Amino acid sequence: MPAKKQSKIKRFYKKITKSKPKVAILRLSGVIGSAGMMKKGLSLDELDDDIKRAFEISGLKAIALQVNSPGGSPVQSELIYKRIRALSEEKKIPVYSFVEDVAASGGYWLACSGDEIYASESSVVGSIGVISAGFGFVDAIKKMGIERRVYTQGENKSVLDPFQKENPKDIEILMNLQKDVHESFKNIVRSRREGKIKKTKEKQLFSGEFWNGVKGKDLGLVDEIGDMYSVMHKKYGKKIKFEKVSKPKGWLKKRLSGASLDVTDSIASSVTEKMFWGKFGH
Repeated sequence: MPAKKQSKIKRFYKKITKSKPKVAILRLSGVIGSAGMMKKGLSLDELDDDIKRAFEISGLKAIALQVNSPGGSPVQSELIYKRIRALSEEKKIPVYSFVEDVAASGGYWLACSGDEIYASESSVVGSIGVISAGFGFVDAIKKMGIERRVYTQGENKSVLDPFQKENPKDIEILMNLQKDVHESFKNIVRSRREGKIKKTKEKQLFSGEFWNGVKGKDLGLVDEIGDMYSVMHKKYGKKIKFEKVSKPKGWLKKRLSGASLDVTDSIASSVTEKMFWGKFGH
């Protein structure tokens, strides 16, 4: 085929493709925040380029979020949520969240970025609460003959030291902090699910409990049971074009992906991730 004709066909194909309505697929999968020194979880720093790229696609009709997260950092959950909402309002582009296996705790916070939330029947949603877990080693260091030495400026600088006995005042400080974070989380859910969740159900909804997609729909945490392709085709027609947004890996990242530079960190990362996912049966 002559080069001129080939060029004409390419231009024609490009014109047809460009005119098709598009849905950007933005995947939010994994633990939110750091999952280990060498392994990064979901964070605004890691996702910001992808989020901006998604909203800049020509012919964009909507953003589809594929959410699959057991939670993690409330700060990163809030930052990612705010970034998506800000661009959605600025560009006047609707956002739809599609829950895969889990959207719990911070994962549900991310799902609230969507104007509508969809899930599968067996998806896990909820866990709207705040948790802090740790260990105490007071008796262990005594048996080992270790003497603990701590020097601080500021009476509360050594709050929740795992090598000292629990102090009621320390616990009160932590609980007050958790209460504030929990209230922020609840306010996000109230505003994003306004008219969909009932005030009479708030005690149950904000207890930290979690449910499958069907029960989540009954409680107002989910709009409908459905998958991304079916829902988007129904809303925008069969000719809709899906574009996956993902940051290209650099040469070094490609070489390092799947391998760890430190065995200890690899184990720690696996334990951290297993802890988050295991709670929800994954």
